[in-house]
Amino acid sequence: MQLENIVTKITQQPEIHAKWLNTLSMMENTGARKISACEHKKNVNLIILKHAAEEARHAYYLKKQIGKIDATLCPDYNNEHLLAPKASYAYLNSLDIEVCRYLKNELGLNGEELKFAAYLLVTYAIEVRADEIYPIYQDVLDSIGSKVNVKSIILEEEGHLEEMINQLKQFSSNWEMHGQKAISIESNLYQNWLIELDKELV
Repeated sequence: MQLENIVTKITQQPEIHAKWLNTLSMMENTGARKISACEHKKNVNLIILKHAAEEARHAYYLKKQIGKIDATLCPDYNNEHLLAPKASYAYLNSLDIEVCRYLKNELGLNGEELKFAAYLLVTYAIEVRADEIYPIYQDVLDSIGSKVNVKSIILEEEGHLEEMINQLKQFSSNWEMHGQKAISIESNLYQNWLIELDKELV
């Protein structure tokens, strides 16, 4: 199932398009809150602060884009203002849980070490996906001459991915193996999310 086809359908209907932006905003906001929750009380570096701040900014930016469609739509993240709310809310939470389970079983991590390792792998997998989703979305927006745009997010997500790879290299010499496992887990959840999105558009 191709994301381009789904996004094309979404952008043809203003109310659905607003829900899509709101759903992306909610997911970015969830990511920002998860990053903050993974922070050590004292050992917080500049990259983590930057990343949490930028994810929160993305959530705000996407929310503001709804105003280019209709400012009265999607005032909050309640289910009626989201696309595939159950799957959308479960997406990051399930990824977090499954990556934590993998890290416990494979590396025997717990406590602060587990939190930080999960942050690295979950964020890496999400950034890989974001580098696919936002450019496809922007291409569709360009093709229909929409006032909505996500170009600034695309640039920042590319930087995030590079930062995550650098942190993963410091974390483990086997970072690529662990990263591929996280991507594999994410891929299954992503496919389920697409299925649920498509159901709402039928």
